[in-house]
Amino acid sequence: MLKNTFVHVPGIGDRTEQSLWNLGIHSWEILLADSSPRLPIAGKRASELIRHIDESVLRLEEGDVRYFAGLLTPGLYWRFFPDFMRKTAYLDIETTGLGSPDDHVTALTVYDGTSIRCFVHGENMDSFAEEIDRFDVIVTYNGKCFDIPFLRHCLGLPMDQVHIDLRYILAALGYRGGLKGCERRLGIARDELEGVDGFFAVLLWDEYVRNRNPRALETLLAYNIADTVNLERLMVEAYNIKVAQTPFSGSLALQIHPPPPSPFSADTALIEHIRQKWVHGLNPGDSFLPSLR
Repeated sequence: MLKNTFVHVPGIGDRTEQSLWNLGIHSWEILLADSSPRLPIAGKRASELIRHIDESVLRLEEGDVRYFAGLLTPGLYWRFFPDFMRKTAYLDIETTGLGSPDDHVTALTVYDGTSIRCFVHGENMDSFAEEIDRFDVIVTYNGKCFDIPFLRHCLGLPMDQVHIDLRYILAALGYRGGLKGCERRLGIARDELEGVDGFFAVLLWDEYVRNRNPRALETLLAYNIADTVNLERLMVEAYNIKVAQTPFSGSLALQIHPPPPSPFSADTALIEHIRQKWVHGLNPGDSFLPSLR
């Protein structure tokens, strides 16, 4: 919806943008095509509007998402999402804790809408910097408070891409309760991963490290991938809800595509075994390999 947006122009607020739409000026193209457009503003404000829209056309052609991110509030970043989808990465991390000095990233997934790439501590985490550098936009859930600061601290990366944090966009639409809560309200099922959360991911990593149990790592990655690929669905859902509140819902709504198959599957027996050990107060790090064979 970026080409229908005018509030990024300094001095143009919601009310003036709505007035432009009401006058039939629904897009940059319509505004610039009329040599004497009828505007709800006059004088210097009108000439500045046209000048900024001329600049916006050029910046969009150049793929300069930072220009628009610098002029829009984060709550409106959804408007440029479709125009930069091909340069967008969905990102989620798993860690050993909530950020104490000894905590580190255990696994993370990057999804670009087509392909899935996983990175694991002690294996290929060094490759993450090159991968994430390919993208101009990052989409997370609560990444502003957790994922991005964690990556900056633990991996020493700038992580300076334009950042769309769905936690705040969804909260503004009335969707709260964390990532899983938002998924449930929007009809996204976790199937065999139902009930697995970030704390459980810590237990899975502990099982993998203590006992080199490959099923624990595969289950952890399956969980991390689900967290990541579901961000695309949430992003599109949020975008469509937002667009439905504008005059452009019929023409600008995005299709929801099914997520790609995960390269890893969760071990439900292992999940249940860890859950039972935790419930009964036993050490979740004890080996599960003999009892699950």
